[in-house]
Amino acid sequence: MYDLSPAVDAEVPPGTNLLISGPPLTGKRSLALDILAEGATNGDGAIIVTTKDGAKRVLSDFEKRTTYDGKPVAVVDCVTRQQGVGEIRDDDRIKYTSSPVDMTGIGIKLSEFLQAFYQDRNIEQNRIMLHSLSTLLMYADLQTVFRFLHVFTGRIQSVEGLGLFVIDSSAHDDKTMNTLKQLFDGIITTSEDGEPEVRLASN
Repeated sequence: MYDLSPAVDAEVPPGTNLLISGPPLTGKRSLALDILAEGATNGDGAIIVTTKDGAKRVLSDFEKRTTYDGKPVAVVDCVTRQQGVGEIRDDDRIKYTSSPVDMTGIGIKLSEFLQAFYQDRNIEQNRIMLHSLSTLLMYADLQTVFRFLHVFTGRIQSVEGLGLFVIDSSAHDDKTMNTLKQLFDGIITTSEDGEPEVRLASN
């Protein structure tokens, strides 16, 4: 089981994909990082796919929660190359895609990290975070994002991982939200004035 606490008081079985949904400034990204860091502290793999912040910023925010040196913590950075920042190369910690539009590239880089952690290093529990689905939906239509997520969530299921997908609920209409929700085993909803609320499909 994956323990989500102390961020959220819940446990979920391996192969679970969760949508973290809420309006802006309600701590969605922070919550996802907390859940990832909780796992990394206990030896789980952590992979962050970022479509909003560069890898350096993501790792700096992660390090405020737990030290990751020597641990299986990795980032798929979909931002830095798009900004045209000099010559950057993939390494064991960070892999780059050309932009958030390059969903094929995102899928490939994620699979490379999952193979390195799950198969090569025999790390049984891996937590994967994608921040943010809203960015993907700015660049591509709903059908394209849905197909990409269908493969992405399936990949996480196949390695018995935990997937956390962040979305800005106020940026999308009900049709978009309801379509995407079909892909997930549960939803964590954040709000301005309350604790995050967890609804799992099995409940």
